[in-house]
Amino acid sequence: MKLTGIPFEIQDLSQLPPTRHAGERGFALWRTREVGNVRVRLVEYSAGYLADHWCKRGHVLHVLEGDLLTELADGRSFKLGAGQTYLVADDDGAHRSSTASGVRLFIVD
Repeated sequence: MKLTGIPFEIQDLSQLPPTRHAGERGFALWRTREVGNVRVRLVEYSAGYLADHWCKRGHVLHVLEGDLLTELADGRSFKLGAGQTYLVADDDGAHRSSTASGVRLFIVD
């Protein structure tokens, strides 16, 4: 990720209108700010959420509240709790997320 052409700004992501994205189960609410080639999101997954796809996009993901289970297409899985972060590059580790009780995330991609 190369951050260029982005002027300094302060953004309260919680004040952005959410967009709803259906999962295989449950839903996600995204509050998104896109500048140039960078997308910054405050994301909430409902209780029982399971992503409806395997994602190949790179991310920096930080868990703000709750627990997240991330599965990789190669069979590995990782449970993250509040305060934990994962990083993955584009096309390196197709992954999908789920949560039993709901989770709140900060994601940059």
